[in-house]
Amino acid sequence: MRWVREDLEDIQAYRPGKRISEVRQELGLKEIFKLSSNESPLPPFNSAQSAMAEAVGGLNRYPDSGSSLLKNKLSGLLDLPRETLAIGNGSNELIRLLAQVVLSPGDEVVMADPSFLVYPIVTAIMGAIVAVVPLNNMKHDLKAMAAQITDKTKLIFVCNPNNPTGTIVHAGQINDFLKLVPEDVLVCFDEAYHEYVNDSEYRTALDFLQNHQNIIVLRTFSKIYSLAGARIGYGVVPAEILEAIDKVREPFNINTPAQVGAAASLDDQNEVNARSQSNQEQRKRLEEALDRLGMRRSESQTNFVYFNPGIPPMRAFETLKAEGLIVRVLGDNEYIRATLGTDQENTKLIKVLESLA
Repeated sequence: MRWVREDLEDIQAYRPGKRISEVRQELGLKEIFKLSSNESPLPPFNSAQSAMAEAVGGLNRYPDSGSSLLKNKLSGLLDLPRETLAIGNGSNELIRLLAQVVLSPGDEVVMADPSFLVYPIVTAIMGAIVAVVPLNNMKHDLKAMAAQITDKTKLIFVCNPNNPTGTIVHAGQINDFLKLVPEDVLVCFDEAYHEYVNDSEYRTALDFLQNHQNIIVLRTFSKIYSLAGARIGYGVVPAEILEAIDKVREPFNINTPAQVGAAASLDDQNEVNARSQSNQEQRKRLEEALDRLGMRRSESQTNFVYFNPGIPPMRAFETLKAEGLIVRVLGDNEYIRATLGTDQENTKLIKVLESLA
């Protein structure tokens, strides 16, 4: 007897990076640095920790299903109507919900490769077809993506900055691209790493909302806000999409500590700026080391680097793991993705990479 849908057999489940406890049990190491999941190495903001601790006493009650406090804060910060804001259990949930309300079997979704692993998964779950466009010089090839649009295309994912390469597409490229996209095709800009970007030619897709009604923008509190364990993100979506999402999302999908922690974090943009600047300095330090070692890399604008270690990536992974450094090997290419850690963690990463060169 078959219990599971046949069309799910070919879908590869998302596999997260190795956990610290897993590597500690495997190798017996006391000091392990997890640089595989693009988490912040710093704890949540003090304001968020206080708000979340205070919220624990009220966990006998269901959370606010409409995330009113957080939507009000986001509305003020972004200067956007509350009615355009969707809150998700991480932006990852919003990606799935978007696919659920937009895609039908046989529809097409355009995306880059490599990019965020969840896009093809949610597409396949809905029985839609993936149209993959290879990166060009490790960046989205927006012209080629536009050329993939057919009368069956319903959705385009643009991860900007891109995961796993960390690269961005500039404002002019986005502007030219949007002119080529029909109004009935949705373009989802995944801006999970938005706060880390320091390139002057970068623009958030929010800047294009006034002239293009088919844009969706997703962001997360998992990265610079250090709330990965709380699972909370948000999206700016057309009213029709938001209404549909509210029909299919789980009731009370955002827990109370996550809501109040995220809202409190938004009040401390000075801390956001300080963390972004520190990340920029650590990124520059690691990239200079990679250049010195002759290891090819992408031009990252995120809190991670994507590089070729000069030896087979799994061999490099095992060598780094043996030294207590967990990084990520994605796909069958020659590159490794390593999250930027603390100064101490990055120092050790550079030292071990030097031994590989």
